[in-house]
Amino acid sequence: MTTNISTTQWQYLEPNNSSWRKQFRFKGQRLLPSTVYFTMQTEDMTLNEAAYNWDLSVEQISEAIAYCEANQNLLQQDADIEHQYLLVRGVELEPKTTH
Repeated sequence: MTTNISTTQWQYLEPNNSSWRKQFRFKGQRLLPSTVYFTMQTEDMTLNEAAYNWDLSVEQISEAIAYCEANQNLLQQDADIEHQYLLVRGVELEPKTTH
């Protein structure tokens, strides 16, 4: 899938200029659309539940989902950069096994 981060197509999202991340954020907030998108998947949340959880409109949630689905490569790039950042700093990302 190609990366499509045109600012003109997103009503509720804007570039995240204050961060190393390339993905957009909700206008006037630090909340990332990927946070909403992946939490909705993990927690099996509906649009209404997500809107209530983050105090956003259903339209904002729908836009976050559309953005994430249109920009999977970009989200993966951000995740890869964050993963490397944590590894370099010695953060253990895998749970320790106990015997």
